[in-house]
Amino acid sequence: MNTETLTRPEHDAVEKKIQQLRDLYADGPEIGRAALESLIDSMKAGTNAGEKASSAGRTGLRQGKVSELTTVLKLVPGGAARIRAVLDAAGSLRTADKVGTLHDMRYVLLDEDTMLFATTYDGEWDPYIDDFATIIPDDLDVVFANCEGWPGVRTPAVKDFIAAHQIPAYGWYVGNPNLTVKDARRLEKIGAAVDEFLDKVA
Repeated sequence: MNTETLTRPEHDAVEKKIQQLRDLYADGPEIGRAALESLIDSMKAGTNAGEKASSAGRTGLRQGKVSELTTVLKLVPGGAARIRAVLDAAGSLRTADKVGTLHDMRYVLLDEDTMLFATTYDGEWDPYIDDFATIIPDDLDVVFANCEGWPGVRTPAVKDFIAAHQIPAYGWYVGNPNLTVKDARRLEKIGAAVDEFLDKVA
């Protein structure tokens, strides 16, 4: 969308937001003010506009078919050492492939008593949590048992626990919001088959 297609109310709303940003950055770091001024033209033209995030269900954001979940959890004493040891022993998180809607997930030990868990997945929040509870429950419990108050992934209380510790993203980018894990795997197979065919033809 460019400035010619903006209605007067839309144009006024954009100008108001830009002025609010300039006011907020007026006493901010010089590098931030300079960066803001560089971005203002694209804000006015709407070139930064993309698909707006919506709700993933109970909590979290969703863009297209892809949703996000981020939690910050307090660890019990000795929890960080146990998490490191079990993840080192596992060698990888490939068993997560069994959850067919999972794009990625990561465990980040922020310090010895705090863990960040972040993941992106296809679809809605409730079915995703259900998938973890039924498909790879032990993989989760062996890690999350080291978090204060963890009820166990198989219990109904787990959803309240996760929702209470989830922090929805404020800014979030998804490169392919309408490409599910299943779609990506299918395209990967097609690409490999095409490459093999082209190698034979060449």
